[in-house]
Amino acid sequence: MQIPPFELERWQSIWENQVELNIAESGVEPLTTEELVDDPEALRRVLRAPLGYPQTNGTEELRARIAALYPGAEAENVLLTCGCSEANYIVTWALLEPGDEVVFMAPNYMQIAGLVQAFGAHLKQLWLHEKLRWNPDLDDLRRLVTSRTRLIAVCNPNNPTGAVLSEETIEEICAAADRVGATILADEVYRGGEFGDTMTSSFWGRYKDVLCTGGLSKAYGLPGLRTGWVVGQAKLIDRLWGYHDYTSIGPTMLTERLATLALEPARHARLRQRTRFILQKNYPLIRDWVSRHPNLLNHVPPAAGAIAWIRCGGGWKTAELAERLRVRKGVLVVPGEHFGMPSYLRLGFGGDPSHLQQALSRMDELLVENQ
Repeated sequence: MQIPPFELERWQSIWENQVELNIAESGVEPLTTEELVDDPEALRRVLRAPLGYPQTNGTEELRARIAALYPGAEAENVLLTCGCSEANYIVTWALLEPGDEVVFMAPNYMQIAGLVQAFGAHLKQLWLHEKLRWNPDLDDLRRLVTSRTRLIAVCNPNNPTGAVLSEETIEEICAAADRVGATILADEVYRGGEFGDTMTSSFWGRYKDVLCTGGLSKAYGLPGLRTGWVVGQAKLIDRLWGYHDYTSIGPTMLTERLATLALEPARHARLRQRTRFILQKNYPLIRDWVSRHPNLLNHVPPAAGAIAWIRCGGGWKTAELAERLRVRKGVLVVPGEHFGMPSYLRLGFGGDPSHLQQALSRMDELLVENQ
């Protein structure tokens, strides 16, 4: 099996620790263990935990806390994974056969697209449109979904645009899947990281054959825990557990303990509040920066996630722009080529606001130098 290069992950992995100002990240500033576990007795219990093997599919307590994020779900509907990436991997591995068709929302995190090709399935891209506030044309959806469609893969809230699908779009995706008996894979890892109080509606419960993946990395500032999950019908979740046995087998004991604490209802609410505060504080820096370049830059304001998808005029290939920023200015951004859209940049604004402001100022310098 041959896999295509995962350009986004390699770009970030190589350079994120070698630049002075990294605004390529798509999550919020990570918490420390001390910040997460602010109760001394709870912290002592974590430190006393034996570093053995935990329950490989996740303890019932943790799976029940994850299930509580999906109305009507129970612990039996949840499989714990090592990050949302593993969750997406085992779903595609379990469901796809050579020759299957996959309708894939684009732009999108390209993991599933790469896996579809590696497993010998046929990728059909359902493009989101800026003029529709990064929703798809529903006529395109109806045309792309056929009797050969095995999987419809969506990302909501979306990476890289930060957009949230409309209720009409969600309903139409479910109807299209139902028409041909396809499964919906809804990557919802940014759910919980909204600008407002209301959490994005999940695909869970809207259609019988839906698998929702998520985790604590993007919306909760806990990427180092590598906590992810799949939520689905109990019989299919049990089947996916078998595939999980062939990958990571299970999470670490510390992941298990700390994730359980993170999803305790009161603490979970505080984590969401912290994320919302960061987004509301930092996004205006991006908004104001774009507004200073009305003839060159444009964007649709994001609704969730610490990411902005910026359209660049002036004939730039953003891979070239991103390389110049890295080499000349010590700033790391994500070029649109990594999402199949070469005139866009993805900027992350979930970190230190002073670093973000410095990075934007250096980008100003480069834009002026190249006018």
